[in-house]
Amino acid sequence: MPIFKITEIAAEQILKAAEESNMKDMALRLAPLRNADGSIEYNKMGFDNIKEDDVHIHCEGVDIVFEHAYKELLEGATMDFVDIEEGNFSFIFLNPNDPNYVPPKKH
Repeated sequence: MPIFKITEIAAEQILKAAEESNMKDMALRLAPLRNADGSIEYNKMGFDNIKEDDVHIHCEGVDIVFEHAYKELLEGATMDFVDIEEGNFSFIFLNPNDPNYVPPKKH
């Protein structure tokens, strides 16, 4: 199982955002936070340079980086871009390390 992956549609949105903000040579940096109840927040993400000691993953054409300290929080997670409500798209994280994680239903 890969450490962390993103879906094709999430990659398209990340690459589009990078191009629109003139950061297409940058990596997407993730910095998740474990809350007191064990749940995981993903509020801190943005484009950044790749640092020598980062965990560096290349998935769907996107460079993703995070500090080693976050590896256990992101292990086996998937980042997706979905329609939460009609016309309201958002990035979501499907993460088995989060106690609130519910696997998606197979269609």
